[in-house]
Amino acid sequence: MSAKRRVGKTSLEVGEIGVGCGTLGNLYREVSDEMAEAVIDTAWGAGLRYFDTAPFYGLGLSETRVGSVLSQYPRDEYVLSTKVGKLLHPAEPAAERYGFINAMPNDITYDYSYDGIMRSVEGSLERLGIGRIDILFMHDIGRFTHGDENEHHFPIAMDGGYKALDELRSSGAISAFGLGVNEVEVCVDAMQFGHWDCFLLAGRYTLLEQGGLHDFLPACVDAGTSIVLGGAYNSGILATGTRRGGTIYYDYGEAPQDVIDRVSAMEDVCDEFDVPLIAAALQFPLAHPAVCCVIPGMGNPKRIAQTLGFYELEIPAEFWATLKERELIAADCPVPE
Repeated sequence: MSAKRRVGKTSLEVGEIGVGCGTLGNLYREVSDEMAEAVIDTAWGAGLRYFDTAPFYGLGLSETRVGSVLSQYPRDEYVLSTKVGKLLHPAEPAAERYGFINAMPNDITYDYSYDGIMRSVEGSLERLGIGRIDILFMHDIGRFTHGDENEHHFPIAMDGGYKALDELRSSGAISAFGLGVNEVEVCVDAMQFGHWDCFLLAGRYTLLEQGGLHDFLPACVDAGTSIVLGGAYNSGILATGTRRGGTIYYDYGEAPQDVIDRVSAMEDVCDEFDVPLIAAALQFPLAHPAVCCVIPGMGNPKRIAQTLGFYELEIPAEFWATLKERELIAADCPVPE
């Protein structure tokens, strides 16, 4: 069981390790219903109590699976987050769509308006079959996803979208809200429009890159806004390393050579101290006071025990010092004690 941390200024507490449920939507490979159920049940048995899903994950499949299993457990004993901004609508079945294999026969329409947010919540509650969602993340707003189209989406999200989320929080329908994104910049911009309880930030504050260390993360600490850290392994390279052969993935694509070289140098340090790279990657973000939780994707029950083992592994201070000395992580970033 992982230690708990508070989400922003809310009354919610989450474990330092949560369960990212994107893989349960058949991301890149198919997961059976039985396997998905076993993942959640095993996580529960291991003491994990925070689960993050989204309509986009499997185009409704992840929410349906997560809700089906969690509905068997006491509602007040876990924290559940999902996302808004991508409305589902019926579509022809497809063997693959957006990287999800044999997902539900739906497609998405981006809608960050007041009505779009409210409709998205209604749809999620129906798929989950659970009466309450604790945290809502506005999903993939920003240039990383939308490019120049973000000039259209962002004002709508910060006006009607924010109003809807604020109403839901004020009424007690949800306890917290934020953005679920892959970039720091849109979080910085969003902070000018209101108070966000938390940001689900994927891949930008990791062992490999410390984006926002000197501006965004201190601003979050000052504002009482927490970071839920997704993508701690940067799409896989910090989990698999560089030595296994085959394609090496970083940031949802093939890793460039400079990234491969940097991770290879990290692996050399890992060898010196007998520290698994994946353990260092999992523990590193939790050293920052803005980060409340790391949510690795877990598509197999065996990953639960493995992840908790990496989380609990003692890593010597000299390991982190050496990474700094060799300029492999920022010299002034906080590291685990």
